[in-house]
Amino acid sequence: MAEIKMTAEVRTDYDCEVIGLPAEMWAECLFKIEGEDDFHFELIAEKNPVIHLVIGDVQWKGTLKGLKELLKQNQ
Repeated sequence: MAEIKMTAEVRTDYDCEVIGLPAEMWAECLFKIEGEDDFHFELIAEKNPVIHLVIGDVQWKGTLKGLKELLKQNQ
């Protein structure tokens, strides 16, 4: 049997909520904003987790640690 390494939760302002979505290796979500670029987020649950962000035609892919460092630089 596969090992659950992470779970996902999604909430909206319409009081919609989904919790406990199981994943063994990866999960992704896609937000479609009317009149704007789509926002796509993917997480791969490896020993050093990988993050892939795509907003329209701009993308970034790296490790969770790398994303934290990037965000700290821009504070």
